[in-house]
Amino acid sequence: MTDESKPVPARAYPGLPEPAPPGARALPPGTYDGTVVLVTGGGTGLGKAIATEYARLAADIVVAGRKDDHLNAAREGLEGLGGRVATVTCDIRDPEQIAAAFDAAEQRFGLPHILINNAAANFPVPAEDMSPNGWRTVVDITLNGTYFCAREFARRHLAVGTPGSIVNIGASYAWTGGPGFAHSAAAKAGVKNMVETLAVEWGPYGIQVNGLVPGLFPHADMTADIRSNVDRSSEKDPLQPALRVGRVRELGWAATFLTSPYARFISGHTLVVDGANWQRRALLNPPVVTVRDQMRKGPFTP
Repeated sequence: MTDESKPVPARAYPGLPEPAPPGARALPPGTYDGTVVLVTGGGTGLGKAIATEYARLAADIVVAGRKDDHLNAAREGLEGLGGRVATVTCDIRDPEQIAAAFDAAEQRFGLPHILINNAAANFPVPAEDMSPNGWRTVVDITLNGTYFCAREFARRHLAVGTPGSIVNIGASYAWTGGPGFAHSAAAKAGVKNMVETLAVEWGPYGIQVNGLVPGLFPHADMTADIRSNVDRSSEKDPLQPALRVGRVRELGWAATFLTSPYARFISGHTLVVDGANWQRRALLNPPVVTVRDQMRKGPFTP
């Protein structure tokens, strides 16, 4: 006799299928031939994964970043995949450096047709422990920098009357809140709102603005503090409704679709690529564990 009150382990189910293999393209070969794509923070991690899929579709890639080693990694990883590759040093907190990065991109390949606003800053911290400088830094890079880049891109296209496409990389806690990440969650909420606002303002001029939200996509370039949070669970797959984590190429495929000729009427939308994880709810909530306890912090001391 079976015990109907005993839940069936999730691992007994198949979960969402694996995607097409590495190297597969989501769009026809050459879709982005002659197209210039500027990716901020595209030297490592998810930004590099997105840039990779554009390169495989023949786009010319300009990677903007602050660190020489990240830019070198971008060149080594992207060259030979399809289109040409250039890198430029840029701190997106500084509008003058952003303008200089666009100047460099134009001189090398022409005005970028697509902007991927990927660069951001983040680190886990209980809100009461966060320094004013930590708050300002994350908001300045993630929210202000995203806006400054979008503004520069749009102003250049408006000046010459050409269409373009912007994708802002967001986060699901823009909707839900993000305990342990109050600075980033607030900034990403602003980024989501920016998508919806700028899509309306710039749509008449032919500029699409969309958002793209990644779920859990483990990769080698995760910062140590973020990875330590992820590593607190030894098995990630059973924690996802898909019963698996994302493969970085899946995020790249989503980005290349949003800016493609097949998605011209999609604007002001934020696409979440996380196997429905952000919508997961339990019938009965588990016991509350404070952020301090989750991060193994001691008692708060002023």
